[in-house]
Amino acid sequence: MTLQGKTVLLGVSGGIAAYKMPNVAHALKKLGADVHVVMTRNATQFITPLVFETLTNNRCVVGMFEHNEKCEVEHIALAQAADVLLIAPATANVAAKLAHGIADDMLTTVTLAAACPKLIAPAMNTQMLQNAVTQDNLARLRGYGFTVIPPASGTLACGGAGSGRLPDEELLVDHVLRAVACEQDLRGRKVVVTAGATAEPLDPVRVLTNRSTGKMGYAVARACMLHGADVTLLAAESVALPPVPFVKMVSFTTAASLFAAVREHAMNADALVMAAAVADYRPASVAAGKIKKTDTALTLPLERTEDILAWVGAHKPGELFTCGFSMETENLLENSAAKLKKKNLDLIVANDLGTPGAGFGVDTNVVTLITADGAEALPLQSKEDIGHILARRIAEALR
Repeated sequence: MTLQGKTVLLGVSGGIAAYKMPNVAHALKKLGADVHVVMTRNATQFITPLVFETLTNNRCVVGMFEHNEKCEVEHIALAQAADVLLIAPATANVAAKLAHGIADDMLTTVTLAAACPKLIAPAMNTQMLQNAVTQDNLARLRGYGFTVIPPASGTLACGGAGSGRLPDEELLVDHVLRAVACEQDLRGRKVVVTAGATAEPLDPVRVLTNRSTGKMGYAVARACMLHGADVTLLAAESVALPPVPFVKMVSFTTAASLFAAVREHAMNADALVMAAAVADYRPASVAAGKIKKTDTALTLPLERTEDILAWVGAHKPGELFTCGFSMETENLLENSAAKLKKKNLDLIVANDLGTPGAGFGVDTNVVTLITADGAEALPLQSKEDIGHILARRIAEALR
């Protein structure tokens, strides 16, 4: 995921949280964006323009009448060049001026002239934030099409605690990515993704599970979100990954609880991507206490779990796009194609555990996309990139 070819305009106003913004500028630059920074005069009391100029390789603009080597109307040129505008931190003063069309410095003037997506991250004392006037101003900005990024909670610079902190840099970057990184070809679509390993209890201590880490499913959920979808991620409790931003997270443990979650969330969706590794068998009975070790062999009776994909294939509404995953150690194409037909899927993503760079716990994968029309083998690439390929495939199918 990159921002190659995108121009990001950062507006920095005079709050202590301005110290976070060089990290944001640097992260956006690393993603390939052309980053331009506009600061208020008050912001320069917290951090110098030279920091941003060093990180972005672009002149940091502060004053309305600074020398412009290109001899252009600078606030218009910046506004027209921007693919997205992020104002962070946004003080109560800046939010108030923008809400009422006041353009008395470079930042507010550029913002008024910008037609691109506009994101604003208010950061201030809790009482200032909760003041009815500030809340009215933020509501007005939402009405004007701004995306108001909710402030984080925690210890504030004034020594108090509460809402009003600027969100972490990574989340601010995610907001920019969500706004402009991808074609919004899934906007208005609801996508449900499953991820991680089911865990079937044997006794209060032990479970039967598998090696899935959830990385592939999380990558698909993130990609669909960036393509504009309303995403619900059904994630195993065992997954040790950060939550996917802007995605509804629903946890599950067993195959039975995943089955219930799929029936609840997927049957009115536009697409279901079953990337979770679901146990085929579970213990026929669960011991009430820990099974004690003995010197004799232990036999564990197993029973079949619900075949979730087969049930979905048999009961899905005609417009639901279904994608399954197949992990094999032999006869990859034959077994996966048979699964596609048997379970009435639109697409199956097949990967061979014996292929270097594929499988559990790694950041890459080697997959073959199989439909009723044939198979397409993809080269080794990141799971993130495969997620975006699947998001585009879903968008094409739903057209």
